[in-house]
Amino acid sequence: MADYILGIDIGGTYTKFGLVDKKGNVTSEGSFNTHAHEKVEIFLDELKKQVLPALDGKSVLGIGVGAPNANHFDGTIKQAANISWGDDVPLSKLIQEIFNLPTILTNDASAAAIGEMKFGGAKDMRDFVVFTLGTGLGSGFVVNGEIVYGHSGFAGEIGHVGVNPDGRYCGCGRRGCLETYVSATGIKKTVFKMMADYTRPSVLRDVSYNDMTAEMITNAAREHDYIAIKAFEYTGQIFGQKLADTVVHTSPEAIFLFGGLVNAGDYLLDPALYYMEKFMFKPFKKTVKLLPSSLMDKNAAVLGAGALGWEEFSKK
Repeated sequence: MADYILGIDIGGTYTKFGLVDKKGNVTSEGSFNTHAHEKVEIFLDELKKQVLPALDGKSVLGIGVGAPNANHFDGTIKQAANISWGDDVPLSKLIQEIFNLPTILTNDASAAAIGEMKFGGAKDMRDFVVFTLGTGLGSGFVVNGEIVYGHSGFAGEIGHVGVNPDGRYCGCGRRGCLETYVSATGIKKTVFKMMADYTRPSVLRDVSYNDMTAEMITNAAREHDYIAIKAFEYTGQIFGQKLADTVVHTSPEAIFLFGGLVNAGDYLLDPALYYMEKFMFKPFKKTVKLLPSSLMDKNAAVLGAGALGWEEFSKK
């Protein structure tokens, strides 16, 4: 049998890839700009340019891909909020044609959940949820040891549950979606709200919106910046309420958080946990662990895409 699966994680900002062996070791890793707001052909050209050298001389069984709004059933990306490639992109077929390798596609957060289950903190769990907090917010559900896809293939899109019907505009075309508040993009907007609401000084006041990053906000919070801390409290409150809502659907043992925003640590986790418990339906109180992913120093979505490929192609 071949030695590797090529795992590809497509995000709204960056695409990451690596060769994943059966034990979860990743080699030949790389990343590049997703070109999310250009034509898909530009992305595919860059993917080919970046990945072909990594495949040279390697024994590869197939390709696993995690991407926003990916439909596991038909291999398409459908109307992704943060990727403007068209309404219905047959990405699995397009990638397979480039590399002449069998290709399987799933939602990026579902890929991260598979990675957590196969190689991370959920190895011994049958019921858990993974949230990916990046450019947007993704979520993957595992119930009784199986990823939940639902009838249409889009189950678990918690990033697009409503927070406020008259709230912030979302890339999906609706208003008030959770990911417009709880994501790297969302917390930037919250910082500007806080700077309007409070007169306290902040190092963030000298940073333009386009230049500001979640990492800057995290660093400011660590330096006890009032505006940054208030932004994380606001974000954690909204997130905690929706985590409490999430729990009642599948009664998970744990909720894992993955992505750059999670690097804020307790500035995000403390208010999120507090409000999750505050708004939790009583039978579920104190039954769910809220944990950072144990794969934070790795790429859970690349590992998950690789694990998906091993699971799918080794059967055949």
